[in-house]
Amino acid sequence: MSQEVWINLPVQNVERSTAFFNEIGFRADSTGNERARLVVGGTTIMLFPVATFEKFTGSRAADTSQSAEVIFSIGADSREEVDAFIHRVELAGGSIFGRPGEIDGWMYGAGFADLDGHRWNLLYMDESKLPQR
Repeated sequence: MSQEVWINLPVQNVERSTAFFNEIGFRADSTGNERARLVVGGTTIMLFPVATFEKFTGSRAADTSQSAEVIFSIGADSREEVDAFIHRVELAGGSIFGRPGEIDGWMYGAGFADLDGHRWNLLYMDESKLPQR
């Protein structure tokens, strides 16, 4: 069995979402408004119109204004990368729900929502500061 995992994500407008993800530094390409392939590290995320997603799943897509269905966590190489990334998200029209900041003395991260309200976080972990047990 293949170990590849593809995540399917419903969006209101595939072309608009593709442009957003490219603006913030991901690699995305679309085939019009039918679907797009978004690559984040080694993970493929397919963007589909909500109606197509609902047809695939046999259920309604989550209302991201009322709840979160998942949070995508992405590793960063530095605090500066977190800050710069979040700045790009703001310029591209995303919303920030967690401003960049330190967590537990060894992590630095931030959270944002894309144009469709899907939640993402970016996290730099300084393992040299990881508390010893």
